[in-house]
Amino acid sequence: MAFSKIPALVAVAALTVGACTKGPDKIEATYVSPSTFDGRSCSKLMSERNAIVSRLNSLTEQQQSAARTDAVATGVALVLFWPAAFALGATKDNATALSSAKGNYDAITTKMQQQGCAVPEATETS
Repeated sequence: MAFSKIPALVAVAALTVGACTKGPDKIEATYVSPSTFDGRSCSKLMSERNAIVSRLNSLTEQQQSAARTDAVATGVALVLFWPAAFALGATKDNATALSSAKGNYDAITTKMQQQGCAVPEATETS
């Protein structure tokens, strides 16, 4: 009787491991060409960079929260209660938006350096 539960547990484990939201540090930046920001003054670049940093920080926090929620649901699903695996679909994965924000941050920072603009100390983008 115990052997009939093993395939179901393996299926739930595979489902939960595959459905986990990545932590923000595991999400790579999408390449964005610095030429995207051509024709902008240093002050305009700084203003846009500040907006990107604000969005990046917000997305990073949202992604971290979703990853924590998924990790807890995975643990509960694997150890205590397999229906908890369905909670994994309830978290919002912002990986694409976060990857794009990281790419824009890198591109605008590069453009500022190319133009000789004052670039603030690096902001963590992971």
